[in-house]
Amino acid sequence: MTMEGMWKVAERAEKIPPFIVMDILEKAQEMEKQGRNIIHLEVGEPDFPTPPCICNAASEAICGGKTHYTHSMGIPELREAICDHYFSRYGVHVTPDRIVVTSGTSPALFMIFSALLERGDEIILSDPHYPCYPNFANWLEAKPVFVDVSETDGFQLHASDVKKKIGPRTRAVLINSPSNPTGNLLPPGRMEELIELDIPIVSDEIYHGLAYGEKEHSILEFTDNAFVLNGFSKLYAMTGWRLGYIIAPSAFIRPLQKVQQNFFISAGSVSQWAGLTALTQAQADVERMKLVYDERRRFMIHRVKELGFGLPVEPSGAFYMLVNAKHLNHNSHELAYEILEQAGVGVSPGIDFGRNAEGYLRFSYANSIENIKEGLDRIEAFIKRK
Repeated sequence: MTMEGMWKVAERAEKIPPFIVMDILEKAQEMEKQGRNIIHLEVGEPDFPTPPCICNAASEAICGGKTHYTHSMGIPELREAICDHYFSRYGVHVTPDRIVVTSGTSPALFMIFSALLERGDEIILSDPHYPCYPNFANWLEAKPVFVDVSETDGFQLHASDVKKKIGPRTRAVLINSPSNPTGNLLPPGRMEELIELDIPIVSDEIYHGLAYGEKEHSILEFTDNAFVLNGFSKLYAMTGWRLGYIIAPSAFIRPLQKVQQNFFISAGSVSQWAGLTALTQAQADVERMKLVYDERRRFMIHRVKELGFGLPVEPSGAFYMLVNAKHLNHNSHELAYEILEQAGVGVSPGIDFGRNAEGYLRFSYANSIENIKEGLDRIEAFIKRK
């Protein structure tokens, strides 16, 4: 092998797509360094500080010397609290031995896919979808299989459409409710129809707790033949703490634990003690944040419709909406950069979320209502100039 060959980048790393939302954010940050004022409607991150009770718990953990490796599945107190949370919120009985605490839901997704998918296996995803889902599958040499969903139906999966995609290598279907990028909720009847297909379900529940009017449902209310991803980043404004968890069928726990031990060892000890306090003491803080999110959501829905964007089904969860912008430009990547450069507003191009989202833009209302108003006013001026 030549020296040049030794230094060749691995094909899987060369071919992995960029996370375009991050490209937009980083471009916006460069513009800010040059003195431009940018309104951020692209970022899926709470703008609230982490509640004080959680920060205090972390400080106490540090001062108390709780700064070492934990059990690879997580501290027992946190796993017990997760069980209590799922029982009080959904009436679901989960035992601590079915929970693995992780360094966020992205490692959790990697671990589940590693335990579930062989090379060439298939996992069914909606299109649009969170951008990283297919990238995890492709990295493990599995195959994402897409089901197009419609804006007029709230971008939700139909079991009949999923059924058409099931083949001999199908291992699971992934659902995400409340959804990124759409902000919509999957109704319980749709969940039950998917369960009747008798294939494992991977349910990304990271936006649970952020639902306005409607109630979100855990897949575990309807079946144990499922993997749940959840965490603390969104609901508790703890993105930087990197803390999540998996609830899985018993047969998969030991394999998941071994993946954790090898790749991640354990989730951060301090974050775990903070997460325990989040679950047990931060509900009043969460409710205050939710009221603010809902105010922003209602304002943004009204304003984007006023600006001519298509939004036939109003989002009722998370802090996103996916709006139809095809009347401005069918190329969402080009349109997002035009809005950034000409209007000084960061938005996410639909193409980041799948081929079926081309021509759409995702707006995030994880920003102050003053900034949202200013950002949408700038977009209105951009549209008038276009």
